[in-house]
This record gives sequence, structure tokens and C-alpha cells, in this order.
Amino acid sequence: MDFKQELITTIHDLGCDVEKLSERLTELSQTRPTAVLVPSLYEELKRPALTQIRDHLSQCTFVNNIVICLYAQDWQEYVDAVNFFEPLPQPTFVLWENGQRVTAILEKLAGQGLDLLQFRGKGRAVWLGLGLATLNADAIALHDADITTYDSTYPLKLLYPLLEQEFGIAFNKAYYARIGENPRSFHGRVTRLFVTPLITSLMELFGYRDYLRYLNAYRYPLSGEFALNSDLALNTRIPANWGLEVGLLAEVYRNVALKRIAQVDLGLFEHKHQTIGSSTNQGLQKMCRDILQSILRTLTETEQVAISMDHIRAVGVKYRREAQNLARQYFVDARFNSLSYDRHKEEVTLEQFEQVILEAGAQYLSDARGAQIPDWTSALAVIPDLREQLQDAVISDMAEARIASDGPSLTGTLTPAAAQ
Repeated sequence: MDFKQELITTIHDLGCDVEKLSERLTELSQTRPTAVLVPSLYEELKRPALTQIRDHLSQCTFVNNIVICLYAQDWQEYVDAVNFFEPLPQPTFVLWENGQRVTAILEKLAGQGLDLLQFRGKGRAVWLGLGLATLNADAIALHDADITTYDSTYPLKLLYPLLEQEFGIAFNKAYYARIGENPRSFHGRVTRLFVTPLITSLMELFGYRDYLRYLNAYRYPLSGEFALNSDLALNTRIPANWGLEVGLLAEVYRNVALKRIAQVDLGLFEHKHQTIGSSTNQGLQKMCRDILQSILRTLTETEQVAISMDHIRAVGVKYRREAQNLARQYFVDARFNSLSYDRHKEEVTLEQFEQVILEAGAQYLSDARGAQIPDWTSALAVIPDLREQLQDAVISDMAEARIASDGPSLTGTLTPAAAQ
């Protein structure tokens, strides 16, 4: 069995008693409420993954609140989404992030000098969802809407370490093995073929800097599944690009002592597969670009590393050798486990990622500014009751959606505090 510990606490699944953990977490959540936040596009409602997620969440007695941060094109899509999540027994908030009421609140915030309307995508959805979730929860788990292997152990494993007070954990990150089906094969190309060899290359070039050692301690740094306490949620800047996951780890590095950070094993895991893309503005290449620039920016901010184009070229050279070595190792692992593995295709992919390093590095040197949404404490300094306004907007939107679909009254799904 694997007992290895990292720079951060690694929580293995060595045959944990899920039923016992669930009972304990349900008990703890009575005094320290929990929430699950799911950013989602409307299109996910049409796919089986989100139905599976909803059905499993309905059985999670340890989840006290659910926040769905939805991007919908029109009113009818929002009404459909409210109906879709109606079976959930927990107080559920379907936040229409681009709806009129939420947009009006953000416009008011922009009018006072804090413009969040310039941000788009998952970053803004996460920011809005965290603000709303912190009103009703001490610990918040976040995951995507496209997980095809989802079950109730996912939120259980993410939330439990935060609520057991003697652990002292403030942030808990998922790690797992991404194994695809038809045929069975390794997925997670950006983690396997880009981030892992990139971090090794940067450590060889710049030495074992604390931030690089910290990143290297995460077994799956790009996992979109994590949990954090409400204090951290309010004091964390959210990256607004495809480097969200690694950028969030940089924020945690700045704000949390290492002894309060953990990662937990979710087992086998899979979600929607993405394309490589034909340029650094598309697909996984765009993700790699944003990840590299985030890491370089944090290296300069936290480790006072001055980066030049010569460094970028050197990283590219070192990266190729490290990635090629990993491709050979993955080949052996895959063959042993009867997994399909196209070694040539993997090597073509890493060559594309090498080119991303050169292009993204040059872009970073010409403009090192990042795209980060200010933390919630900054927004609350402008509008102290911003979260309450956001919650009122969601309650009103959902009430009108239920009227439009002739559904049950809203008040039956809310906690007394939320209904006031």
C-alpha cells in the first residue's frame, strides 16, 4: 500500500469506512453547516453526468446547502434548470450568473469602482458561488458538473477533513487516477505531460524553491475538486482564466500554513475529455498557456525569481527530456495494466506543449499581468451586504421560475435564515 506523505498532508483511501465517516460528518454538519458548489453551463443539464451528480447529492445527509452557479442563455433555460434541481431535498440555490438581477448587482458594484463584469467563465461563476455559499456554510466543497464517475464519497472525502476540528485543515484538494473507457487508457494529459515535467524542469533550473516544492507535493494539481473553509473562501482571489486550478493553489500558498493543507484520494475518476486545440488560444494548449504564465507570475511574486527569455528556452529544453522520460514510464505502466497507450501520439502531444512553453513564455515577458478577481473582502468593503443582495436575487429568480413552471413555493426549500 502507498503510505507516502508529501509537503502537505496526504489522506489515502486505505479502505476507509464510508458509512462511519458519513455518520460523523452528518453529526458535525449540524453545528458547522456544509455546502456543495457546482459551476455549470446549461448544456450540462442535457448530459447524464449532472443527473448522476444530482441524484447522489440528494442522498448526502451531510450536505446542508447546494449552490448551482449556472450560465444560461435565456429565461427558459434558467426555468428548466430550476426544475432540474427541484428533487434535491437540501436548500438549493440556482444562481443565474448572467441573469438580469445578478448582472444589475455587478453593475452597481462596477459603478463604485470594482468591475467584475469584465471577467467571464468559470472564474466568475466560482467567485459568485463562493460568496453565496459562505452565507450559509462553514465548509464548501466545489466540483465540476461533468464528472461521469461521481458518487457520494466525493463530497464526503472533500468535506470531512475540514470539519474534524482536531485536524486543523482549511483547504483540501482531490487527487485521483483519471482512467478513460472505450478503450481503457490514461487521461489527464495536461497534468501528466505538461505540469508534472514542467515543475521538475523549473526546479532543475531555479532550484528547490519553496513554491515549486509546494506545487510538486500535489499529486493532481489540476483537479477541479476541492473544499475550503468560509474564511479562506472570502479571502481568496479567484483566477479568471484557464489557469484557475493552479492559480488557486498559488492563493492557498499565500494564505494558508502548509500544515493546514491536505489532499485526499477520490480513487478512479473521469469527466469530459477535451481536445488539444490547434493554437495556444484553443483547447488544452490554451490551458497550458495560462498555467505556465500563472506559475511564472507566482515564482516572481513569492520567490523573487527574475525570468528572462533565456530561462524560457532552457525550460523548453529541459521539459522535452523530462516529458519524454515520463512517456516511456507511462508506456510501461499502461502495458502492465492492459491499458491502451499510443506512445507516438503522446510524444506528438508533448511536442505541442513544448511549443506552448516558448510562445506562452514570450507572452508573459511582454505582459506579466494576470487576470484575477479581487477577493470577497474587497467587494464587501464596497457593498457590505453584497452577499445578502445576491441571495435575495437568487431567491427572486427561483420564485419566478417556479411560478413560470407552476411548481411548488420557494419557501419550502430554504432554511429559515435564507428565507428571511
